[in-house]
Amino acid sequence: MPQAAAALVLVLLLLVVVRLPWAGDLGMHAATIQRLRHDLLHPGNPLVDADTPSPYYSPWMLVLGCVAKLTGLSVFVVLRIGALAGLGLLVTGVWRYVRTLSAHRAAPALALLSLLLLWGPTLFNWSGFLGLNSLALTVSYPSVLALGLAFHFWAWLTRALRGEAAWGVWLGLGVLWALILLCHQFTGVVASLGGLATVIAVRPGRTVLVRLGAGLVLGVVLLGLWPYYDFFSLFSAGAGLEAIHRPLYDDLAGRFGLVLLGVAALVLRWRRDRWDPLVLFFALGAVVFAAGGLTGHYSWGRALPAALIPAQLAAALEVVSAGRRAVRGAWACLLGAALAVGAWTQAGTLGYAVGRDALPGVVAAKYRTPWVGYRWITPWVRYGDVVMARTFPERQIPAYGPYTVAPGYPDVFLPDAARREAAVTRYFASGTSAAERRGILREYRARWVVGPAGLAGPGLRKVTAGPGGQVLYRVED
Repeated sequence: MPQAAAALVLVLLLLVVVRLPWAGDLGMHAATIQRLRHDLLHPGNPLVDADTPSPYYSPWMLVLGCVAKLTGLSVFVVLRIGALAGLGLLVTGVWRYVRTLSAHRAAPALALLSLLLLWGPTLFNWSGFLGLNSLALTVSYPSVLALGLAFHFWAWLTRALRGEAAWGVWLGLGVLWALILLCHQFTGVVASLGGLATVIAVRPGRTVLVRLGAGLVLGVVLLGLWPYYDFFSLFSAGAGLEAIHRPLYDDLAGRFGLVLLGVAALVLRWRRDRWDPLVLFFALGAVVFAAGGLTGHYSWGRALPAALIPAQLAAALEVVSAGRRAVRGAWACLLGAALAVGAWTQAGTLGYAVGRDALPGVVAAKYRTPWVGYRWITPWVRYGDVVMARTFPERQIPAYGPYTVAPGYPDVFLPDAARREAAVTRYFASGTSAAERRGILREYRARWVVGPAGLAGPGLRKVTAGPGGQVLYRVED
């Protein structure tokens, strides 16, 4: 039964990949591939016309950029290929890691269902968080691939600590650890906390610690050698990220309330084994998350999966590992009920596979319509053109090749990001004169404007209209 349910969920996700709903950061990742397909060595800023590094130029994005360049496939087709790879790594990684915790044949399927459905009665979507709806919207993101690699990393590390692993294994673990951090820094933190918990749980001897240290040193060296951005400079760039991560600390009960079942399972595991790796993993993640909330470092909230994942896994494993049959049956009933609540909360995910019109009314009410995109401007706007637009279109227009005046996302490597954002605000302000608007467009070499219908004036010529009353204007000299 769990295996069949997990298979159905995977089929749903594969159908989602075919449709590839647009929301969140998809435009950023598409823009990153666009820049790499045009120049693998010096891609520049992915969003604005500036020669700056970017943490989005990860090893995985470089691979996808090479695929796009060599095959000529559309960026969105390449993103679908990336989604399939990430989903495959995630499923196989969960299977391998759970196999280090339980030999029961149903354990991996139960674990996957818990990771996707055991969340809360309030829908929550965020990159790096494995809720079913969140995964459907982020399946092509590097965070999904990085999470898949993290599960493989924990499985590989667990087996290495339990056996007599050779030097090559430990060095390989160091390479994998660095790869995860470079592909998605926040998931790299989660992977690191899980790895630390695994090491503490085993309490290895001096020989293993020396080999582990060698792998760690190799990983740090690789992080320092990555040429596309300075990884270690990210440690001093957190201030600009705190505001956008503050919502991670809102409505914890609504978003994650069902995970309390997993916390109860962790208590039982702790009573059986004070050095249980899932208990230690949860404790480390909870401490980092709490510290972020208490100190105002809200970006530390991205470490929350380090507390959620072990709790979700513990809830699943208790069904197959609790002592007496009656106890296992009770846990199965509790977990089944919790998963049913979680599935109902995320039922709108079905719409990303079959479309809203195919959904029953009560399910359609839970469906959140994806973004439309800005393909409608591409017959006129070319690769490398600069477009003046507000934040919402800024997050999508670069996916098709153009740049925007200001980045739609925080950019810690762009020194004039605040000045660019102020220029966009000033341009669209109702009291700004036509002369000042022309000056802003000249300063940033903007050839196009996407804005409301009433924006037309001297120097702008309407070209076409798009969804929601938006208009594409050509800037005329």
